[in-house]
Amino acid sequence: MKVSGFTFIRNAVRLDYPIVEAITSILPICDEFIVMVGNSDDETRQLIESINSPKIRIYDSTWDESLRSGGRVLAVETNKAFSKIATDTNWAFYIQGDEVMHEDYLQVLRDAMLHYLNDDDVEGLLLKYLHFYGSYDFVGDSARWYRKEIRIVKYNQGITSFRDAQGFRKNDRLIRVKEVDAVMHHYGWVKPPEKQQEKQQQFHRLWHNDEKVKVMVGTAQRFDYSSIDSLARFSGSHPGVMKSRIQQKNWKFDFDPTKKKLSLKSRFKQWVERNTGWRIGEYKNYKLIR
Repeated sequence: MKVSGFTFIRNAVRLDYPIVEAITSILPICDEFIVMVGNSDDETRQLIESINSPKIRIYDSTWDESLRSGGRVLAVETNKAFSKIATDTNWAFYIQGDEVMHEDYLQVLRDAMLHYLNDDDVEGLLLKYLHFYGSYDFVGDSARWYRKEIRIVKYNQGITSFRDAQGFRKNDRLIRVKEVDAVMHHYGWVKPPEKQQEKQQQFHRLWHNDEKVKVMVGTAQRFDYSSIDSLARFSGSHPGVMKSRIQQKNWKFDFDPTKKKLSLKSRFKQWVERNTGWRIGEYKNYKLIR
């Protein structure tokens, strides 16, 4: 069984992306790893090179700044990376620059890939998500955060990235997936406030013109984390590759998980989910095989 990891990244140093942690977190179960490095204003390429693994192949890319509709450029860059995967690959493992897999789940994922390797009905594997916010001590627990997404797909020329690299399609249809008991840690909302503000400004430019970005993000120098609606305190362990980054955290974020900024409707939905596991109106970017 051959497993190929792939990702894209741009301005990782400037915007404080944990891309090294992302790549190295799944590198042990990958036979090769494709990194598509976009035209950056910093030392992103050198950062990737510093991982110094023979498994990694780096390609340079220029982002199409005109693709400001629905974040489409992110899917384009994902597809570029996917196109570089070796054709004898069985499984393609996609990870974004702010996602990190806990080492406890690597064997679980490998076992699942082996188990479904020759099952033609299974086209991908669905992972659970934890979304950290403000600091490494809190996770989002409201319906604004997606709970599951496809990150591992069987290698096939019909596979393409969907919308803003949200997930995948096969020949423009939903991918049939099996859920795996593995959790991806998403750290996209954990950065120093000034880095988060700059990231928001750059990120929204992938969807909107500059005037609308200014209205949506504002001109403040630091991101205001206090406006979040609902968080829960995280009591688990972080991936080992995140240890150094977490120790170097140099900003403070406090939140009282008992104080929710939720509407009555949202509170009801949250109650239903906690007591039944069912999220009312949940969008599913896949076809789950039971």
